Amino acid sequence: MSGILQGKKIIVMGVANSRSIAWGCARQIMAQGGEVIYTYQNERMKKSLVRMDLPEDHLFECDAADDASIERAFSGIKARFGQAAGLVHAIAFAPKNELEGSILNSTRDGYLTAQSISSYSLIAVAKAAVSLDLLSRPASIVTLTFMGSTRAIVNYNTMGIAKAALESSVRYLARDLGTNGIRVNAISAGAMKTLAVTGIGDHKQLLEQSKNRTVDGVNVTLDELGNTCAFLTSDLATGLTGDVIYVDKVVHLS
Repeated sequence: MSGILQGKKIIVMGVANSRSIAWGCARQIMAQGGEVIYTYQNERMKKSLVRMDLPEDHLFECDAADDASIERAFSGIKARFGQAAGLVHAIAFAPKNELEGSILNSTRDGYLTAQSISSYSLIAVAKAAVSLDLLSRPASIVTLTFMGSTRAIVNYNTMGIAKAALESSVRYLARDLGTNGIRVNAISAGAMKTLAVTGIGDHKQLLEQSKNRTVDGVNVTLDELGNTCAFLTSDLATGLTGDVIYVDKVVHLS
């Protein structure tokens, strides 16, 4: 099936480079006929997007840790493009020392940073989108998570706790935004080599273990994750909200 997003505008937050899961989502949204609008954190990240030949009039600066920045970005998007049918939140960060060794290495500041950027930012962007009437009805919000939210994955530590909070936020947002015609879901992505993964201690071991636990011995691809995102942002998924969809070839069950 093709063209399920024909004529729809989707905002994708979090593309860092061509290996980003967010880019896999954007690419498959476009393959299904959608028009993608991108947000980036700062000028350094914008340079990466420009090198990917993305149209500059579709790029908006947005620091997800700053409510004023979110409002400026979303106001600019609405002024230029009108309402969007979906929003993909692919934003996460924790300081490097939070992603190695024992959870006892965690600091108060590092913990709060991870929660603010990796979890609360979903609520912040949803709140701004609703207050600015940025999303059409029906609409879809999709975020990215990992099974470290429910398992104590080696070195994942503070990020795992943040992802658990993120998944809980999905459920509460799904409840409260349902009356607005907005559904909220998360994709729990299988491990793959991305910029984010390389920040985790012994990430090569994590990737190899994940590969060995897949049903076919091959890690999931960006396109497979992107296809799921395209489905969730389409009207084919209007019955799905408050869910975590695992795209990891059964790794989370092994």
